[in-house]
Amino acid sequence: MQLLLPVFVAVGLWKGNTGVVVNGAVAFAITFVPAALEREFDLPMDAGLTLWVTSAVFLHALGVVGIPGVVESFYSETSPIPFYDHLTHALSASVVAAVGYTVARGVDEHSDAVYLPSRFMFAFILLFVAAFGVFWEVIEFAIGGAAATLGSGSVLTQYGLDDTIYDLIFDLVGAVIVAVWGTAHLTDVVGAVTERLDRRRETRSE
Repeated sequence: MQLLLPVFVAVGLWKGNTGVVVNGAVAFAITFVPAALEREFDLPMDAGLTLWVTSAVFLHALGVVGIPGVVESFYSETSPIPFYDHLTHALSASVVAAVGYTVARGVDEHSDAVYLPSRFMFAFILLFVAAFGVFWEVIEFAIGGAAATLGSGSVLTQYGLDDTIYDLIFDLVGAVIVAVWGTAHLTDVVGAVTERLDRRRETRSE
């Protein structure tokens, strides 16, 4: 998947499509984040977590570039996969939920002054993802409006109020999946974050 992302960028350059170029380039850069986190912060980013992140950005970029000669974009109204946009939102939201959970649980285990019970953590994940989802929709709206004003191609596209509502619903679907089943797969990462916070506190106290 990672090797295909530069191909997407090349297709965007060939078509003169700024949205394809930017989305492909950003997705390609994000695929290096798991390795960077493991190298710089000693976070155990195993193959499963790396695949999780890579799949999210790859499918988003694929949705933008489509399949030349077959479908212009999987995000268009004529897409052969009607709910492609919402499915990628759910997957991306699950990554956001994982980040929010990892940081919150790491702080919880690190600090005696912070206690986050399981029920609160479930609600926190949903609220965190919902807030991020709203923020993302605002960005989409702003970029789309700016592109329309300038008469240029938009990097992100919003397809109306109904699309926004569905996006937010599927964001919560991704959050629920992580809250119910995904947290067990993040135990090692949470432990590493907690350990790093503990070492930082010990260093400051010396």
